[in-house]
Amino acid sequence: MRRVVVIGAGPAGMAAAREAAAHGVEVVLIDAAAKLGGQYHRQDALEPGDRFGSPVAPGSAEAALPEVEHVADATVWAIEPIDGGHRVHLRIGPADGPSRQGRAVEARAIVLATGAYDRALPFPGWDLPGVVTVGAAQALAKGQGVAVGDRVVVGGTGPFLLPAAVSLIRAGARVVEVAEANAAVTGWLTSPRGALAGWSKSGELARYAAALVRRRVPYRSRTAVVEAHGSEVVESVTLARLDARWTPIPGSERRVQADAVAVGFGFTPQSELALATRCRVSDGFVVVDAAQGTTAPGVFAAGELTGIGGADLAAAEGAVAGAAAAKYVGAAVEPPLRAMARVRSGRRFAAALAAAYPVRAGWHDWLRDDTIVCRCEEITKAALFRAVDDRDVGAARSLKLVSGVGLGLCQGRVCGQNAAELAGVDGTGFAKRPIASPVRLAELAEEEPIESPIDAEESGSPLGVEY
Repeated sequence: MRRVVVIGAGPAGMAAAREAAAHGVEVVLIDAAAKLGGQYHRQDALEPGDRFGSPVAPGSAEAALPEVEHVADATVWAIEPIDGGHRVHLRIGPADGPSRQGRAVEARAIVLATGAYDRALPFPGWDLPGVVTVGAAQALAKGQGVAVGDRVVVGGTGPFLLPAAVSLIRAGARVVEVAEANAAVTGWLTSPRGALAGWSKSGELARYAAALVRRRVPYRSRTAVVEAHGSEVVESVTLARLDARWTPIPGSERRVQADAVAVGFGFTPQSELALATRCRVSDGFVVVDAAQGTTAPGVFAAGELTGIGGADLAAAEGAVAGAAAAKYVGAAVEPPLRAMARVRSGRRFAAALAAAYPVRAGWHDWLRDDTIVCRCEEITKAALFRAVDDRDVGAARSLKLVSGVGLGLCQGRVCGQNAAELAGVDGTGFAKRPIASPVRLAELAEEEPIESPIDAEESGSPLGVEY
């Protein structure tokens, strides 16, 4: 029996599952959400028919993958190597439920499409109730029709600020302002070839911009939320103009009334499972070859895990990874040349995107000594610096031990990259752990039913697939 396990059911995971199944391979698609599609194809609770340019309607997702076993509401908490492949350990059911079903699925090939999560930068008051990420704000608005506040400031950097602001408006919020920390137009001009590769997205962005203009929402570049104010919840925010380094320009500060702030400074790849399978990572992203193969035999990766470039690039990478995984387990597969061409074009756009919306080091100047850096453990900037000054800190593991940063519930997912940057160490280790997601001790003690399709007589290339 030939089996491929795909982890993550966003654009990349869906495309990988579809492509592998099309070549007669058994496919198990595992996702933490109840429905297919991920954040990008999240069902709109208000107007399901209006996708703002989304290429795949979420309602058609299940029908589009009839030959795939979709395991929903499932968390992969560990992957272990076995002879001939990997064993994927998962718990099925709501994380806050009374009990979750255990399951272990063995497969010769795995496609990791775990996506990414919002990066939030700390600033004074960011730990107040009412400060959320733009991804969370959009998820509530699109999925539940709930706005995070009545008067919302959207801030950060990147084109994702626009659809998030539009979703908030449609959920009934008044978006006071969209604050873009970079000078996006100037940034795109530095890479015209990459911008041209993403020209197809211009219409979608124009629709978002037009929606903001109709509502008279100010969009200001070189501007950031540098402080949130309030006794118990957010009551107002301070915005400031930034110089090219992102240092606030003295005298440019202004205070705006708001009861919620949605911030996002790009995305951080969810690399826990990639590191658990010993994939090589560079600059935070998983390194892949032309067939989306990683340095771990039988493990392929696609989507934001390999670089931030949008849903189209993720889907193209997923198609290539699905075909490569199917070939790895023994299916007859011709190279998906069209998808590979879309990947090349998409990566040019991704490079231009990264150049247009970088995170500058000047955000360090937004912090005061008493600013919380690690929200779980309530560690301030001053406490972090004291811990680093008093001891020899060379990597994320030692930074966690000496300062306590990343030891809380989020395990460094929110604070790790920021704390590592402040301390001047490599933050990759925050995502390196044997248990990738929280699991109860009682669940660890339970016996898991193991499903094994691996036959010693079946063999793919032990070095991965090369086209």
